[in-house]
Amino acid sequence: MKAVVSITIDDEFVVHDIKVIEGEKGLFIAMPSRKATDGEYRDIAHPINSATRERIQRIILERYEEAMNMEADRSAEASEVIE
Repeated sequence: MKAVVSITIDDEFVVHDIKVIEGEKGLFIAMPSRKATDGEYRDIAHPINSATRERIQRIILERYEEAMNMEADRSAEASEVIE
């Protein structure tokens, strides 16, 4: 797991605990889930169609990459100051 994020939709609805995960084919998101009585995990909040899921995933992964790039830039600047 790379990160846990929250999203706000239309300044009216928040979804917490969306996970950014590194899989065999790259990064993807996992919606918040809960373990059911049968032992299976079930999403407790999720898009109802693939287009919406893809849009949410694209936005989250874009923001994740931006955050990682900003962190890398900060680390590089800090090491320049130390040298």
